[in-house]
Amino acid sequence: MTRPTLVWMRHSLRLGDHPALHGAVSSGGPVVPVFVWATEEEGNWAPGGAGRWWLHHSLAALDTALAARGSRLVLRRGPTAETLVDLAKTLGAGEVWWNRRVEPAARQQDEAVARALQDAGIKARPCAPDLLVPPESLLNKSGGPFQVFTPFWKAATTQIPVPEPLPAPTAWTPPETWPESLPLDALDLLPAVDWAGGLREHWRPGEAGAWDRLSGFLDASAAGYSEGRDLPGVHGTARISPHLHFGEISPRAVFHAVEAHAAAGAGQGVDAWLRQLYWREFGHYMLHHFPHTPEAPLRGEFAAFPWRDDTPGLRAWRRGLTGYPIVDAGLRELWRTGWMHNRVRMIAASFLVKDLLLPWQAGAAWFWDTLVDADLANNTLGWQWTAGCGPDAAPYFRVFNPVLQGEKFDPGGAYVRRWVPELAGLDNPWIHRPWEAPELLLHAAGVVPGDTYPKPIVEHAGARDRALLAYRQIRRG
Repeated sequence: MTRPTLVWMRHSLRLGDHPALHGAVSSGGPVVPVFVWATEEEGNWAPGGAGRWWLHHSLAALDTALAARGSRLVLRRGPTAETLVDLAKTLGAGEVWWNRRVEPAARQQDEAVARALQDAGIKARPCAPDLLVPPESLLNKSGGPFQVFTPFWKAATTQIPVPEPLPAPTAWTPPETWPESLPLDALDLLPAVDWAGGLREHWRPGEAGAWDRLSGFLDASAAGYSEGRDLPGVHGTARISPHLHFGEISPRAVFHAVEAHAAAGAGQGVDAWLRQLYWREFGHYMLHHFPHTPEAPLRGEFAAFPWRDDTPGLRAWRRGLTGYPIVDAGLRELWRTGWMHNRVRMIAASFLVKDLLLPWQAGAAWFWDTLVDADLANNTLGWQWTAGCGPDAAPYFRVFNPVLQGEKFDPGGAYVRRWVPELAGLDNPWIHRPWEAPELLLHAAGVVPGDTYPKPIVEHAGARDRALLAYRQIRRG
């Protein structure tokens, strides 16, 4: 009889297009899916509060999907290598399959697990990570990694075809006796004080939720994506980033689903969206080749950047009380839903690092704790891009004016009125600059600057000059 096989589910919490699960099932013997909770092996980047909430519900959804196929998810606590070896020995398993990851701590974990299995006489079967572009397979003409997105994107799309996704196995042999498993609640992933009502309202973790979200986008918004993606007041984006992060849907499956939709006549919007999917790939590619970047700038000269120490300013930014409505709306959306519209992420990030001159690492840490799609690769790429110290960095002289950005991308004020309801009674053009509104209109709208809504914590023009001076000094060495 063929020996049992373990599948370490890790951050691939799905059944469809799962190379490790597919390989284990193909072995023909009993298959045991296992998830190991080991935050101490994540380095400085253990999942934050929002991510832990999502993980709890994603694991529950995965266990339900497995049960429908006569299987189940075995839950254990780490250390991961010891746990997998012990479980494999208990079951008499001959192989352990898993999908690799590119995060620095995860790569160390990969190596530790492979060594421990080899030492125990158990075959390690690591598979390709959940990416369109294997990071080690794409280099520039000089033999080094790309550091600019457009050449990376052109090379990736012309040199590396995206494989067809693997079908989800319909059934496989269970073990004669299931090993012990922790109850999900024993992992303590949910908050002790229930602050997650907004997350429950807006999200459905799990593979089925991922496909529902993607299908809804393709049917309703994809054709208008090019125009709608920058407007936070409308549902113009896919919002599948948390599903991708937790591996509830693979980028290969997403790519081919979008391509099929485009073939049916979806048009320009789908092409623009696929480019964004490759921007996500670029983040993972950069993290693979430059593993120090979650904490340190890619461009070494920025290690000496004259960041300020402003605890009250950071606190106001986190709470959405900066006095700039589009910034505050974004931070409040984040706190309430665990997500922020991408255009507003750029505006809020620019305000932190350029208007307040606070270090990008502080913003990245806040996003990490509060985003349901907190992905180390993309969080790092986005913040370093805004700060001007990473690949494809925004020009140092690009300092978003939060008022003009609000007027351009939330022209009717719908987004601000939703998330900053104390300003809802203000009409345009004052909704994005309430401190300039006539006193009579403020009174009629029930707005008292500095009382019901804060005055701006910094004057943008002066802050811009201060930031440009600091950036010029860095450029001059």
